[in-house]
Amino acid sequence: MTERKFWLETMFEIIDPVLENLSQEKLKLKMPVAGEDERVKFSYLEAFGRTLSGIAPWLELNSKEVDLSPEEKKRLTKYTKLARKSIKNAVDPDSADYMVFADQIRQPLVDTAFLAQAVIRAPEELWQKLDSQTKTKLVEALKSSRQIKPYYCNWLLFSAMVEAALAFMGKDYDSVRIDYAIREHMGWYLGDGVYGDGPEFHFDYYNSFVIQPMMLDIIKVMKDKDPEIAEMEAEVLSRAQRYGEILEKMIAADGSYPPIGRSITYRFGVFQLLSQLSLNEKLPESLNPAQVRSALTAVIKKVMEADNVFDQNGWLNIGLYGNQPDLGEHYINTGSLYLASEVFLALGLAENSEFWSAPFEAWSAKKIWSGKNIAADHAL
Repeated sequence: MTERKFWLETMFEIIDPVLENLSQEKLKLKMPVAGEDERVKFSYLEAFGRTLSGIAPWLELNSKEVDLSPEEKKRLTKYTKLARKSIKNAVDPDSADYMVFADQIRQPLVDTAFLAQAVIRAPEELWQKLDSQTKTKLVEALKSSRQIKPYYCNWLLFSAMVEAALAFMGKDYDSVRIDYAIREHMGWYLGDGVYGDGPEFHFDYYNSFVIQPMMLDIIKVMKDKDPEIAEMEAEVLSRAQRYGEILEKMIAADGSYPPIGRSITYRFGVFQLLSQLSLNEKLPESLNPAQVRSALTAVIKKVMEADNVFDQNGWLNIGLYGNQPDLGEHYINTGSLYLASEVFLALGLAENSEFWSAPFEAWSAKKIWSGKNIAADHAL
């Protein structure tokens, strides 16, 4: 099995229960929700928004002239239809799977933002090809999340992402929410490619779970609309590239990585930024695509080799290496876990791209711990 096929088969195994059931209005009926009872009603949007955000670049290949195997092309056609049907059901108040986009509890803002990010990442497949009624209801859903006040931390970017999606859609948007979120994060920069999650440093992976990927995507949309934001692009990218180097060095020779900080049950979603830099062909000069692909493949294999990654019906269990419910914070539930899908962003690259076609190359830790002499690491 090629590495690309392994990635695809792993992705399908994770996302199938979400999209198959939601496309048939059976998600709320079929999806179990482990975690706090009060979070059940939000869990469905968590599962959907995060799933779609991770697979969106691959879905967008359906609108591009790229060479794919007949088998992958067939699957791609299937999943783009499932995704659009799922959006339709999620935003339709008459659907059995209509989702909560606004509530007294703030959680819906988070996953409305992930859904918005998915649209930005697959503009043709997840926006232009929607029917007009679904477009209208999706815009209404995004706007309804405005009533939720974000916490003063990475959450500012969730509000900004929603507004950036509305800007992309050609709808009225709040430029202040976007500008404020980006500028606050620029002020929270702590050095060496790392932003604080708010004014303080948190030793976790939120620079990759949320902060840097959303900053890159928001700037991509807004740079042609706001020259002040455009001026920040080079600096934000440079910092992201440095954090990409750090993430790559976090991957041990056996594909494991430090279980540091909160939300570690997002599994290989830890490496969203590294996959995104690969997708955008913006890896730092110190990393070549082959070693990043090889490293991420090792991570995916390591995580998936565990027993009980899924329950008996194919839904993700809470854990990092199998079923480890005590690793989940109070806000973690079944839906939360689908942020793992973010590792698959690089599937949005064509099969003949350097990322997928170059031969295996060992990653930094594997080289160092086999005795190879490589260049020293340096701070930005």
